[in-house]
Amino acid sequence: MAMAAASINRKKKGYGYGWAISAGLNAAFAAISAKFITPHLVRYGMVVIFNVVMWGCYVNSLKVLSSLQATVTNFATNFLSSGLAGFFLFEEPLPLKWFAGALLIVAGVFVLSRSSIDDKTRTD
Repeated sequence: MAMAAASINRKKKGYGYGWAISAGLNAAFAAISAKFITPHLVRYGMVVIFNVVMWGCYVNSLKVLSSLQATVTNFATNFLSSGLAGFFLFEEPLPLKWFAGALLIVAGVFVLSRSSIDDKTRTD
């Protein structure tokens, strides 16, 4: 019975990380649309839409993960996707220091995701 509960908790955490990653991607899409789309009304509309979706995803990730895990995963995804989008879409240079920092951020997220933070108890 305990193994079944552990399996369910791992599955829920997986969904939480999925929500946090989705939040980070939507934040990056908001930044990309602010630079990429030319008509001002469309640009501002896309920024607002992506930010609203980002906050919804982030709140969903907080329902399963600790605030530290959700925030760091969101930040790391936003950082990596914004940097890579800048490189591929806007031909911005990415120095070796950026890749070293990105590797450290990913390692930190991995360590936090494997940490033994107590499971949240719901009091709804």
